[in-house]
Amino acid sequence: MPLRPGGDALLLDELARPARVVSGAVRLGRRTKVLVRHLLRGEIAVIDHRDIDRVSAEELIAAGAAAVLNCGPSSSGSYPNLGPQLLVEAGVLLVDVPGDGLFEALADGDEVRIEVPAARAEGRITGSPSASILRDGRLLARGEVLERARIRTETEARRGEVGAALERFAHNTIAHMREERELLAGRVDMPRFRTDFRDRSTLVVVRGVGHQRDLRALRPFIRDERPVIVAVDGGAEALLDAGLTPDMIVGDMDSAGEAALRCGAELVVHCYRDGRAPGRERLVRLGVPFKLLPAPGTSQDVAMLIAAEKGARLIVTVGSPFNLVEFLDRNREGMSSTFLTRLRIGEILVDAKGVSRLYRPRPSLVPLLVVIAAGLIAMVAVVWMTPALHDVANLLWLKLQLLLGSSG
Repeated sequence: MPLRPGGDALLLDELARPARVVSGAVRLGRRTKVLVRHLLRGEIAVIDHRDIDRVSAEELIAAGAAAVLNCGPSSSGSYPNLGPQLLVEAGVLLVDVPGDGLFEALADGDEVRIEVPAARAEGRITGSPSASILRDGRLLARGEVLERARIRTETEARRGEVGAALERFAHNTIAHMREERELLAGRVDMPRFRTDFRDRSTLVVVRGVGHQRDLRALRPFIRDERPVIVAVDGGAEALLDAGLTPDMIVGDMDSAGEAALRCGAELVVHCYRDGRAPGRERLVRLGVPFKLLPAPGTSQDVAMLIAAEKGARLIVTVGSPFNLVEFLDRNREGMSSTFLTRLRIGEILVDAKGVSRLYRPRPSLVPLLVVIAAGLIAMVAVVWMTPALHDVANLLWLKLQLLLGSSG
């Protein structure tokens, strides 16, 4: 059929040009929490992250990613995870690329160009657009662009499947209860630590949802109570960014930077029960002292158990999943062990949000001293400006001298 002048010809011309182009250097990393530490603003993140969770999305946004090329499904459909929606609503181009080809074809710093075809016009094109990833004009791969409208629709549709996600979580929790009885019973052999937890409040900081906001809200609590501060891996970086220094760092040490590892905190490497410790080699290479702790569960479980077993009076968690929605959004098997650990620790465990709402800061001496100083200055000014009070002031001064002389 012949093209209509100004009609189909115009449509084809629009479709020939990409509607959106993102260019920049790439930064590759299969573990998102490690990648964001090295990602520069404006770079394109190449990740392999099944079901991007909220925390990972917020870190990618904060790092300034211009686009995210995910070699895993950003949302597999098992649960309405919030990560993809947060990314696209923040203006980050999110593309799912099948296979591992980008990790083989690219290296950190390579310049790539992502072209997204023109938007669908008059309903003539259906389905999600396919982005082209090019380097030096050569096509490397094609991927599926995750659009805002589609993500919102799918998220709403999956909210009805929460029951199935809860059932999987419950089955996984029961499996952990069978396989990791020592975690639930507290039978974990711990080395002797130099950090003293006895009868002190303890802050366990995880780089998770809202950890910056929680740390700001806890400033009065930290100032007044001076709690033991325990960082879980990347939580050490969050503490240093907030101007705080951890007393202890617990984890496999893959997310904590060198400055954090050398800040003087006691380092505890969480290793497998067979003794394998991936983080040990890094600490040996840096020449910093550390202790090994073989234990089941996640590193944040171990951090909470250390505080509880060593006599902490109160354990306040920052950035750790606290409600069921956050547990499911992380979509990790290890979250079941965290759930069980919380049950075991019980009444001494509280979330940072609860502390910040209930804690009333002690009055500081500084405002009181300022008020007293202002009153004294005002009194001196009144006496100085009133001649009739000069004699009274001189008499009081003479009596004070007599008292001081008699006491001497």
